[in-house]
Amino acid sequence: MLLRLLNQSGARAVLAEDIPDAGIFDQRPYPFLAIVGQIEMRIALMLSVINPAVGGVLLIGPRGIGKTTAVRSLTGILPDAEVSDCEEGVLPNELQSDNAKFLYPDCYEKFHSGQAISHFESVKLVELPLNARLEDVVGGINERIAIQQQRVRLEKGILARADNNLLYVDEVNLLDDEIVDAILDAAAQGSYTVRRGAMSGTFRSRFVLIGSMNPEEGRLRPQILDRFGLRVNVRGLMAHHDRLEVYNRVRIYRENPARFLREWDSATAATREEIILARELLKETTIADEAITLGLSLVQRLDIDSHRAEYTMFEAARAHAAADGRDVANAQDIRVVAPMALRQRRSQFMVSFFNSQKEEDDQIRGYIDELTT
Repeated sequence: MLLRLLNQSGARAVLAEDIPDAGIFDQRPYPFLAIVGQIEMRIALMLSVINPAVGGVLLIGPRGIGKTTAVRSLTGILPDAEVSDCEEGVLPNELQSDNAKFLYPDCYEKFHSGQAISHFESVKLVELPLNARLEDVVGGINERIAIQQQRVRLEKGILARADNNLLYVDEVNLLDDEIVDAILDAAAQGSYTVRRGAMSGTFRSRFVLIGSMNPEEGRLRPQILDRFGLRVNVRGLMAHHDRLEVYNRVRIYRENPARFLREWDSATAATREEIILARELLKETTIADEAITLGLSLVQRLDIDSHRAEYTMFEAARAHAAADGRDVANAQDIRVVAPMALRQRRSQFMVSFFNSQKEEDDQIRGYIDELTT
């Protein structure tokens, strides 16, 4: 199973077969399963790949502990995803219901006449550079075409290219406010509109948001902080054998990348296949009543206001169960994902604010009672 592969890989010794370096530059990233330890970080990333409804991942920790390496390593295990060719964005399985002909008339006719209404594309990792301009992020007028061909055309930005993919923002806490606002708008609506003079264009932008940051370099705005479904506090490994294993793997990878990548090819391929199976199983995965009761009681006990808390927790629990080959998420799944979904969602400011408001309301009602008796 997928979870077993993930847990076993952290303790696996580097293979020693003598595979010659062919001298070919390989742009493939460091293998996901070759990362030593950091099980919670890798589980969080994997759950977001299995179930985009989890809402993405924020990795918080100091420099040099492999946050960016881990995110980029996802490209080796990303599955293919079904993408709709219809304007309504509907997929074939959604056209089986009785009212589909009224909800999606155009696609319904095409589908039942035997025409293809979707195709498969590889999920990609789209990176948003820290020095990106707003024009790069949302898109704008193609200046080269405007000058050379004397015509104006709106080009897609990074957010549009991230549609149906993963959007990764390193040092997310250092982004300009206007870019943060653009990401928030696209994440909330699933699309965004660009206006340049008399021209305007609306682009779809439904992505899984992944961010990383070093808390020493500044805080993250609460608005975007709440957009990340899971949050992982990443520390460096402290055990001697783990740190030595990190050193050995990185050294071998840098000396002979082709050989190192081949050593992990079979494990990477197996993980990708397991993720594809987990995504299929997720469609049928439900949550046990005991798990729902536990999750809701936990949110209540922590005095969390945001309804995104239980939504994220339950979706992550379903993904965790699917990764384990089960179609019912139980209390153990809640136990695993709850810390990632609920940490930092409890706002002491809001708790104090509502308590003070209650005191004021009680005082007002007390005065009313005095004046009316």
